[in-house]
Amino acid sequence: MSGEYEDLKRRMDGAIAAFKHDLASLRTGRASSNLLDAIQVQAYGTSMPINQVANVSVPEPRMISVSVWDKSMVSAVDRAIRESNLGFNPIVDGTNLRIPLPELNEQRRKELVKISHGYAENARVAVRHVRRDGMDFLKKAEKDGDISEDDQRKRSDQVQKLTDETISTIDHLLSDKEAEIMQV
Repeated sequence: MSGEYEDLKRRMDGAIAAFKHDLASLRTGRASSNLLDAIQVQAYGTSMPINQVANVSVPEPRMISVSVWDKSMVSAVDRAIRESNLGFNPIVDGTNLRIPLPELNEQRRKELVKISHGYAENARVAVRHVRRDGMDFLKKAEKDGDISEDDQRKRSDQVQKLTDETISTIDHLLSDKEAEIMQV
């Protein structure tokens, strides 16, 4: 069972990692290099992530700096950022683009909180699916006679405890992100 337990733990940790990635892509009042992760740039006849054609950094809390490596790619990067529907207007300065982050209004902050709650619920559902798979495995193992009823009950409690801990972690991450979004 320890192998199955480790697999369940790994899958639940994967749900948390995906949730953290979703949260990182939400634009709060603070600049983050992750905000540009989803942007694809048309470069050299193909579409590639922005971090493969430029260095993204955060020199100030409300500013993202994009340093494009190839001078001929500056306009393509600028265009990709403007067309990304993130509401950014880069300021081009040679091979550097400076992206000032505007203040978020109250309505937009509330929308972001709703979106983060949706991400959290998706993560909780993923964790519950992993839990269900673990419980089904244990029931089958007991039915097949691989483990006793007492072992099945004890291991079910372990799976439930792991599930509770993982969901608690998700809730904690959500409340931290909510506080960050609502911070003016």
